[in-house]
This record gives sequence, structure tokens and C-alpha cells, in this order.
Amino acid sequence: MDARETTTGLHGAETDRAYTRAGFGAAVPRGNSPVLVVVDLTRGFTEPGFPSGTDLSAEVAAAGELVRAAHRSEAPVVYTAIGYTGAEADGDSIAWLRKAPGMRGLREGSGEVALDPRLERQDGDHLITKKGASAFHGTNLAGLLTGLGADTVLVCGATTSGCVRATAVDAVQSGFNTLVVREACGDRARGPHDAALFDLQAKYADVIDLGEGVATLATAVPPAPAR
Repeated sequence: MDARETTTGLHGAETDRAYTRAGFGAAVPRGNSPVLVVVDLTRGFTEPGFPSGTDLSAEVAAAGELVRAAHRSEAPVVYTAIGYTGAEADGDSIAWLRKAPGMRGLREGSGEVALDPRLERQDGDHLITKKGASAFHGTNLAGLLTGLGADTVLVCGATTSGCVRATAVDAVQSGFNTLVVREACGDRARGPHDAALFDLQAKYADVIDLGEGVATLATAVPPAPAR
């Protein structure tokens, strides 16, 4: 079942016809040198005990399968995490925090910004710390992916309607073919999750299932670093 089918009740046949007429939904090319980007699967998002979190145990388990497949084939893995200094969290310099003050709890060094311990991070994996929704905004992610020789980016993580969607959109805008792994993406509510996957599938990425994501990473050719 693809992302369009999962949101039929939300959008309906009229929306499907409009999107088809507009020419959305073409398939994304697959390359041989994918990079896995795991967006913000930190405790502040994956554990319900934190104000910004919810229980994403199933999504973390799915992401773990992707990580293990990438490690076996030596495909690069990039983790991202939101983290603010005390001055940033308490101040008014970051516009996003005016709209989403609940994110102020994501302070550098706190439990909220630690990667979920159920993920198997290895020494060779990369970690990008960011201040906004997209993992590309204000970071070196685009340059890192280019340097790693990526021709395809697999995106998973949290939240689907927020940082995952923003990262996937910017991945396309940065020139990368982008795949979003459905089962490894989570949100606080089903409606925003489904709507985000629908929009991503239509305009920016292929929303794929976990099996295809694992297979894509398992058959990866380790990318040659850019010269």
C-alpha cells in the first residue's frame, strides 16, 4: 500500500484526480550509493515521558533494521538531533522557538537530545546537530552527502509532518533522489503523519516500505568519496 492509498479517507478521489492531472507522483530513480539519514530519533521525541515525545518504539525498531542493513553493506548512516544552548533555549534569537516553545526543552547535553539508546550507532556514523526542522538548514549535511558520494538518500525518523518532511523536501532541493521509509517515520498523531506522507509521495520523494528500504541499503555499493 502506498502513501496515496493510506490517505484515501483523508483526501479522497477528487484530490487524487487533481494531483494526477497536475503531473505529480512520478517514480524517483534509485542509485547504487544510498545514504541513510535518521532524523531526530532522540529520546525527547521517541519517549512519551518527555513533553515533546510520544511512544515511537515501533518506528525506532524499524529504523534499527535500516541502520543494521546500512552497517552490513557499509552504506553511510547520518543521525540528526536538535539541540539548543541555554542562551538559545531561554532567549528570543531562534524564530522557531517562538512558534513552538515546547522545543525549548531540547537543550544540549540533556536526556532529550540523546539518541534513542535502542539505535545501534557505530563510531563511523555521522551526527548532525541542528537548530531547525530541516537537517539541511544551517548545517553541512548537503556537503557531507556530496562528499560521501551519495546518489540516493533514505530518510526516516521523527516527526513525519515536521523534521522528516522538511529534511526530505530539502534533500530534493539539494539535488538528491529521496526515499522516505514509511514504517520508520513517526508522529504524535495519525492525521499529520498520513498527510505528510501523501504530500511527500506526490511531490518530493518515493514513500517506500521497510522491506524495500532494507533491500536498497543491503545491496548498496559503498560510495567513493568525492575528489
